[in-house]
Amino acid sequence: MAVSGQRRRPVVALYERIADAVHDGTYPPGSTLPSEPKLAAELGVSRPALREALLLLQEDGLLTVRRGVGRTVNDRPPRRGFEHVQPLEELIGAGTPLRVRALLRTVEEPTDFTTQHLLAPARAELRFWESVLTGEGTAAALSHEWAAADELLDRVHPEFAQALRAAETDARPPAGGAGRGPAVSMLAVLVAASRETALSAHSGITATLLGRRRGEQLGRPADTPAVLVTQVVRVGEVPVLAAKHMLPTGAPALPVLQSH
Repeated sequence: MAVSGQRRRPVVALYERIADAVHDGTYPPGSTLPSEPKLAAELGVSRPALREALLLLQEDGLLTVRRGVGRTVNDRPPRRGFEHVQPLEELIGAGTPLRVRALLRTVEEPTDFTTQHLLAPARAELRFWESVLTGEGTAAALSHEWAAADELLDRVHPEFAQALRAAETDARPPAGGAGRGPAVSMLAVLVAASRETALSAHSGITATLLGRRRGEQLGRPADTPAVLVTQVVRVGEVPVLAAKHMLPTGAPALPVLQSH
């Protein structure tokens, strides 16, 4: 739900003014902000209020404080609005997104997992994407992603449905199952198609072992410890994407944000 400017705390309104300046290129990535006195004068605000807003911007990843330099705009500032739902390849890429290699792009009937999380009827046809995420030549994660049935997506999020069809055509693996190379995750397609659509997500984390097949796909022994992340993304109350992400020991760190 949008919050009107009149209801925002002054520091939040100031935060938004500076964030807008970052995203519209007034302060481009890598640039250094003016000194606190100069910036406060430019914005017509007090230095204590400015300092509080700048601290929030640092916490949210837009700014970095560098000794002897000042506050600089991060090279990859977070995107705005509902795009806080991030694809895994960006979330664990530590500033350098992982590469996505498509293993499988197909349609399948619901499993227990997708029946539960996508509320799919027994005979529904669901898009299923299997991908390996790699960084520096090493497999970092294995992703299984399912989209809700086309008829549901066409009703609740037609932009996502159209973008999925286009992405699937561009990255369809040849016969035999081997991917063509760089591709995108299903969640990346959803985020890109959701500029004006509110998304919410819920994830669970479980400790497990890779097992034989997933170990082969990631080039690790079957008994390698791993973290299994399950994720469901919704438009309003309607689930549109469900996923399982397997991260073996040694994968890049996964930031975890808890909220209530």
